[in-house]
Amino acid sequence: MTELYALSVAELSATLDRGETSSAAIVDALLSRIDSHNGRILALCQVFHESARTRAKALDEERKAGNVRSALHGIPVSVKECFDIAGEATTIGLQSWRNRRAKNSAAMVTLLEEAGAIVIGRGNLSQTMLYPEARNPVYGQTLNPWSAEHSPGGSSGGDAAAVAAGFVPLAVGTDIGGSIRVPAHFCGIAGIKPTLDRLPARGQRTVLAGQEAIRSQSGPMARTVDDLDLFFGALSTARATELDGRTPPLPWKTHRDQKLDGVRVGMFTYDGTFKVSDAIARAVARAGDALRGNGVTIVPFEPPEVAKLIDSYMAAVSADGGLTLLASIDDNDMIDPVLRPLVRLVKLPALARRALRRGLYAAGEVRTARVVASLGEKTVARLWELTDEIRQYRFRLLDAMAQAQLDALLCPVFPTPAFGHEGADGFASALSYAMIFNATQLPAGSVPVTRVRASELRRTTPTDRLDKHAVSIDANSVALPVGVQVAGKPWQESLVLALMAAIETSCRADHEFPFTPVVL
Repeated sequence: MTELYALSVAELSATLDRGETSSAAIVDALLSRIDSHNGRILALCQVFHESARTRAKALDEERKAGNVRSALHGIPVSVKECFDIAGEATTIGLQSWRNRRAKNSAAMVTLLEEAGAIVIGRGNLSQTMLYPEARNPVYGQTLNPWSAEHSPGGSSGGDAAAVAAGFVPLAVGTDIGGSIRVPAHFCGIAGIKPTLDRLPARGQRTVLAGQEAIRSQSGPMARTVDDLDLFFGALSTARATELDGRTPPLPWKTHRDQKLDGVRVGMFTYDGTFKVSDAIARAVARAGDALRGNGVTIVPFEPPEVAKLIDSYMAAVSADGGLTLLASIDDNDMIDPVLRPLVRLVKLPALARRALRRGLYAAGEVRTARVVASLGEKTVARLWELTDEIRQYRFRLLDAMAQAQLDALLCPVFPTPAFGHEGADGFASALSYAMIFNATQLPAGSVPVTRVRASELRRTTPTDRLDKHAVSIDANSVALPVGVQVAGKPWQESLVLALMAAIETSCRADHEFPFTPVVL
């Protein structure tokens, strides 16, 4: 018999419906798993033992009385530490925020609880959520369940690790530059960032409050695509609108009703900014074959001028010159090693930053130079220009898809498999594949496909420090999971999930598929 911690949300829900187990038993099984392994992996920075057990018993009583709220009734979940929970501190990894206790829970937490879910813990994250790892001076460093030497990614890495480790069957993270999709790819699970405002954001904390050119969007992570679909279907869209007026009351359409015959998908493995590992390219090709087997037409596609879009993205989110970030950090706060260079950069005088940029260009470090060039305070007029550039790119991408008669896109999530701890240092350019869909506000998900083979080392000659870093990542990535990214048009999450499900179903038959939960 499969252990309760290893069952999917759909399996747990069905087991509960049949009366074969109880929510209390599920919570006990997961808490046992957490207590045995979380001390080492540190996926969950908070675990709510007492409240989870109390709520499970209450939900069991509701079920006995014939009141089942949704498919999430009695199902334990985790949420990223940036979501407010009434009475708890939301720190985002900053010691100076440890006394900032929330008066009310975030809209997402409220939605989950009203659907009958049990918030059993909070996932660890990167300090300030501005780099793709899950480590901070408040809670420590999260390990990738596949390898203690590797990061689970981030900034929603704690929740991704919790799902992959069998601590929870479902987690909710946030994504402003790949923060759901990259951890899903690194940890061998599925995750989706829906269209901007598909889910409510009220009560979701950030150190860049007021920065609206690129907005973060929450989304689910799970071990199966079906569970992602189940998550959306369990939430009340009308209630989501009440809790956050930006969220439209659009009814959810399950991916199971989506037909794939005749669907056209554009595929690319190079966005013009960062070449991918052999394992990544193989995974995208394998996913393309899986879709062809389901009647999907795959055509080559080249996204327009991604490098310029990323320049605009970086420039817009740093338009205040880093002042909002610096104001959020107390003088006594310890700063994570990966965040320190950014803090130093934003503190540099403009002349010094220009000199650094020129030096980087002269040394052939063009991609890093472009990141440095994007930083610095802008005028309001320049911010408006940048915002318009980003919005216009959305139309350019959608127009290019329309011209090619494409319904969706298939591409890498990230250029490499999981990197080692502190591997995100200076690696912001590698997020370009994910950032495209944050900037354009389109739905995009990550689904596991395969694992890295021993023969798959990066064969390109390094041209700069970033390429050298990618080579070192590949050299230490054997057997790590590899995912691919599927993106769609606005509000077309059901098609994105249907394509992800087709890939998942086909690839699960491969002996190299990264099955989770990981054996710990």
